[in-house]
Amino acid sequence: MKKFFITATGTEIGKTVVTTTLAWQAREKGKRVRVLKPVISGYDKETCNQSDTAQILQCLEIEQTQAAIDSISPWRFKAPLSPDMAAAREGTTLEFESIINFCQETENESNDLLLIEGVGGLMVPLTASKTVLDWIKALKYPVIMVAGSYLGTISHTLTTVETAQKFGLNVASIVISESEHSPVPIDETANSIRRFLTNIPVLELPRLAPSSTPWQEAPELIIKNSVT
Repeated sequence: MKKFFITATGTEIGKTVVTTTLAWQAREKGKRVRVLKPVISGYDKETCNQSDTAQILQCLEIEQTQAAIDSISPWRFKAPLSPDMAAAREGTTLEFESIINFCQETENESNDLLLIEGVGGLMVPLTASKTVLDWIKALKYPVIMVAGSYLGTISHTLTTVETAQKFGLNVASIVISESEHSPVPIDETANSIRRFLTNIPVLELPRLAPSSTPWQEAPELIIKNSVT
């Protein structure tokens, strides 16, 4: 089974669009796909049909039941903050080992592809002492890094990749998800990043027209060593 952890250079960059696109495209090829977003903040029961978890269920064509939500996102918090802060607002804390165990339990399932979507950017705190980077280190999965095309993204991307590699993460690919107010064409941003990261594939995901199923409209994303 191929396994990837999807993280980003920051929040609201496009992780879920990339996650659902990869899942949809693999399923279109007849592959068995499992997708997890174990931790989600900014999750409001009144608008849960618009959440990242709901989009993942929709792309997998799974009914949005409580059991289905729990199977993908067991740790849900209302405040749109880093998980440690959002959990504190609700008088609780996250158990790092529980998150790791939850992810690893799926490794024994008979799937062709496992995608785990993180929360926020690479260095977002999960607990008082652990970050998303620690989460990836514990799992040892290759990383798909999602970046935007906004002004400043080149510095953010290079810094995030350097941090990931410093701590031994395997960055399998970078996906530039076009930002809403991109100052330059997405290919210019991608080419600039490629000049500095010659050993990492840099893919482009143009901004898609508003849709309830954007993953169906996306160009094919071919990730190194992926089943898609």
